[in-house]
Amino acid sequence: MRGGSLIGIIADTHDNRNKTQKAVQVFNEREVALVIHAGDFVSPFNSRDFSGLNAEFIGVFGNNDGDRLLLTEKFAGIGKIFVGVHEFDHSGKCFALMHQPALIEALSLSDRFDVIVYGHTHRVDVRKGSTLVVNPGECGGWVYGRSTIAILDLEKMEAEIVDL
Repeated sequence: MRGGSLIGIIADTHDNRNKTQKAVQVFNEREVALVIHAGDFVSPFNSRDFSGLNAEFIGVFGNNDGDRLLLTEKFAGIGKIFVGVHEFDHSGKCFALMHQPALIEALSLSDRFDVIVYGHTHRVDVRKGSTLVVNPGECGGWVYGRSTIAILDLEKMEAEIVDL
């Protein structure tokens, strides 16, 4: 695993293989240490596009991820996909990762997390406070026509939105 302070954030790929491949290319070019996927991969074949990723990978299932068993199997050599809200530590920061935003406000107010990442809305949302909240928008670009990912700099605690 790379030791840098950059993290790639992606959500709502929805089987758009072209955009997913571009996202992986950006993550590799930027030499991110970790890629976080906030759900809605959709089909297990999406794993092929992440197989060239040069970083650690963590994801959560979204509401459109149907075959969770096969998704888990296909991503086994890439990283792990979790159910529900997943809490983890990376580079001294505490993260909460989820697909749907139902608990965002309560988790933010708890001061337990440094970073909260979510997806589902297909809209970019970056809120900086005592907790940094990041929704990278939709990578797939199917709903709003804008394909985006985020690069999180843990040293600055800032998220840059990247259009694909």
